[in-house]
Amino acid sequence: MDQDRQEVWDALTTRASQLFGKDPSEFTEDTRFADLGIKSVQVSQITTYLEDELDIEVPYMKFRRCATFGEATDFVCDLLDQ
Repeated sequence: MDQDRQEVWDALTTRASQLFGKDPSEFTEDTRFADLGIKSVQVSQITTYLEDELDIEVPYMKFRRCATFGEATDFVCDLLDQ
């Protein structure tokens, strides 16, 4: 995993662990947001956290379309590359 991807992954799993009461190591690339019962407010909390940590804008509606942690990480990495 390259440095940017690791940074995004760490930020995503850190915030998700706080929201869902799980250890960050429990999340994998294939972890599905739907399986966690994610709500709109939690998506908003994750995107806001990523924006603050990574100093980028994360479009809520586009992020919400990501089904897995891996897809979300790829999506945010693509935003960093722009």
